[in-house]
Amino acid sequence: MTETLTGLIVRSQSGFFTVATEKGRVTCQLRGRLKRGPRTGDIAAVGDRVQVSIHPDGTGTIESVEPRARALVRLDPRPQGVYQQVLLANPDQAVFVFACAQPQPRLRMLDRFLVIAEKQGIPAVIVTNKVDLVGQAEAERLFGFYPDIGYPVIYTCAKTGQGVDELRARLTGKISALAGPSGVGKSSLLNAVQPGLGLAVREVSQAINKGRHTTTVRELFPLEGGGYVADTPGLRSLALWDTEPEELDGYFPEIAPLVAECQFSDCTHQSEPGCAVRAAVEAGKVRPERYQSYLRLRAGEE
Repeated sequence: MTETLTGLIVRSQSGFFTVATEKGRVTCQLRGRLKRGPRTGDIAAVGDRVQVSIHPDGTGTIESVEPRARALVRLDPRPQGVYQQVLLANPDQAVFVFACAQPQPRLRMLDRFLVIAEKQGIPAVIVTNKVDLVGQAEAERLFGFYPDIGYPVIYTCAKTGQGVDELRARLTGKISALAGPSGVGKSSLLNAVQPGLGLAVREVSQAINKGRHTTTVRELFPLEGGGYVADTPGLRSLALWDTEPEELDGYFPEIAPLVAECQFSDCTHQSEPGCAVRAAVEAGKVRPERYQSYLRLRAGEE
């Protein structure tokens, strides 16, 4: 009699999936019937909960994929229509790592990441590393306004250990998508959270970035206290081309409530009279930097 188990896909490569079950990890492939019919996106992805049947040789077959609560997706335009590439299924949170200096923080990139998280319904956490290079006061000047609009900020330093316990607690028990520009010290920070974790994440990330001929590997890395982290380097190139300009204001939490107060229902918040958003910027209720991020994203700029 075939044994059936429930598990979590923790790795995918070339049509093979590693599924973590209560009886250990099993290498699986998709049941043929799951591939039938038109496909608008990845049938199974890292982070998916699945039912697998176990074969006598210890391998398995994915029989079904449970509905996703949410997913971090990249929309890929193809001749036959838009295809959804799933970078990570069912993330509990997105963790965006930026440095206070070396490299200088690119807050416009951070705002773009936050818009992506808002659009896909994923709670976001900001981790600012290398606090020792600028001091706590300067770090808070750079990032301290984000909690007021709903994004927690963890101030960290991999060298001194500042914030590492807080970050570890935030990651424990959750599936976390990690993203951030290169050079921010993400590997060092992950190694501080759990020895060897940063190195393992970096090796897979480097394999993904070696070139288009490299087979894409996506992987969840287990945390000793429970939960997983997934590096999502693809987020750096995630386009907002599928986002209509007129919907963008809805993904800025401090701007969205003001839209209904604008004089015109189709207000672009650029030059129209009676714009509640511009009035809030002038009154100091919306940060000018965030408003500029909105304008640039609306214009399609990086």
